[in-house]
Amino acid sequence: MPITDETLRFTALSARLTGFDEEDLAATGLTDVYRAVASERLGPRRYGRLLREVPAEPDDVVDGELRQAAREVTYLWYTGSWPGSPPYVVSPRAYAEGLVWKAAGVRAPATDPGGYGSWADAPDRSGRDSTAEGSGP
Repeated sequence: MPITDETLRFTALSARLTGFDEEDLAATGLTDVYRAVASERLGPRRYGRLLREVPAEPDDVVDGELRQAAREVTYLWYTGSWPGSPPYVVSPRAYAEGLVWKAAGVRAPATDPGGYGSWADAPDRSGRDSTAEGSGP
């Protein structure tokens, strides 16, 4: 899928919201998927506002609707699902690529065949999770 201006703006916004850099977000392979989910779930008006109006420091957002939209996009990146009742799980891959696991420095449970007793071993810091750093929410 070609990179568009909208994709670049969504990625830059997502980096500000999550604390992960744009390269880490792109490495998930889910940027376009998440952009489409956010656009659909927020609707064109809220999605457009989110891309245009969130300041460099997301904590400075005072508008309640915009703050909620920012939280929903952040939740999407960290969990691979869209919040709500019931939450919408994007895909098994989205769960495995959730930033929550990278922030914790571990792989998502039930996604890496470690074998019986592997949970007792110290995490392998030399794998894919060791390069992703984020400040967390």
